[in-house]
Amino acid sequence: MWSTSRPEPALADAAYSAVMSQPVDPDRLKRFSFHVFTKLEGAVTAGMIHLGDRLGLYRALADAATPLSAAQLADRTGLDERWVREWAYNQAAARIIGVDATVPGQELFDLAPEAVAVLASGDHPAFGMGMFHQLPHLMRTLDDLPESFRTGCGFDYDHHGLEGAIGIERSFEPWSKANLIPVVLPALDGVVDALRAGARVVDIGCGAGSALLQLAEAFPASTFRGYDISQYALGRADAKRDARGLANVTFHDPRRDPVPEDGSIDLVLTFDCIHDMTQPAEVVRGIARALAPEGTWLLVDIKALDSFEQNTAKNPMASLMYGMSVMTCMASALSEPGGAGLGTLGLPESRARELARDAGLTRFRRLAVEHSVNAFFEIRP
Repeated sequence: MWSTSRPEPALADAAYSAVMSQPVDPDRLKRFSFHVFTKLEGAVTAGMIHLGDRLGLYRALADAATPLSAAQLADRTGLDERWVREWAYNQAAARIIGVDATVPGQELFDLAPEAVAVLASGDHPAFGMGMFHQLPHLMRTLDDLPESFRTGCGFDYDHHGLEGAIGIERSFEPWSKANLIPVVLPALDGVVDALRAGARVVDIGCGAGSALLQLAEAFPASTFRGYDISQYALGRADAKRDARGLANVTFHDPRRDPVPEDGSIDLVLTFDCIHDMTQPAEVVRGIARALAPEGTWLLVDIKALDSFEQNTAKNPMASLMYGMSVMTCMASALSEPGGAGLGTLGLPESRARELARDAGLTRFRRLAVEHSVNAFFEIRP
């Protein structure tokens, strides 16, 4: 199915020689080399951000009433001052944390309010440490990806282990807590009233169950079923449900306990997962069969446009998303033979409409919900 052919050695050598014989502009060479190494700087600084979150350094800076020296920050976190100082120099040089360098060797470090929101406030909608939480596990996939490039076969999300599941959970939970019930649900016609009265709800690709548990608490008359193939995520979902003592929500692996397709479901939720699936068209057809005649499917997925040119022109984070796709989204979507391989930016509105229409769903509406990454759609039979 996937071609693994390579150019003939003689042709490859000739092409290489032709390229190497072209003159190199010294100024352009310097600029391009600098451009390349800014990418390495970003990767290294991302690793330092991971450490700042993992070691509680951001939290300590956020909790401090005044700026801290490296020694004070080390004392508050129980860490070695020399290591903390070098970390802080990286973060200040990268303009992640603030610094007062009036007295050399006695720098004082702090966090601006916006930095506190992104780096240290786990309940703030802008909190961004989830992706950095899973960074080491994502980077380990670099050892496995050459084989994927050779064979065309990827790997599912459990390949990233428990910490990968926790990272995804931390990525989505803050925004969902702040916006799902007060902002998103009221944008859907009649859904809040149905949930209050008692509805049957299914969350496909539920992950660790954060959204579903939130809904189960808010709407006790309704019943909720979450489905995911990640055993790590399902384990966390079950544990959180038990800790909250909720009896109206359950979690399932669809390979053992399929989503009911008897037209009995009032609300289907899919958050950032259709583009990850090996057979998205089949999943959407299953959703259509599951929905009651007046049921609703809330599709939330990555904002994407119809072409590479449009994505790179309109999305300043396009290169990040294509790279993440190689390590996560597309890898998941190609984790079985014949996978669709949509990838992170593979589900633009036009493709979503096509999948819905082909499944027999006739009403499709984009919701006026503001989100930096995702688009929201209400889809009905």
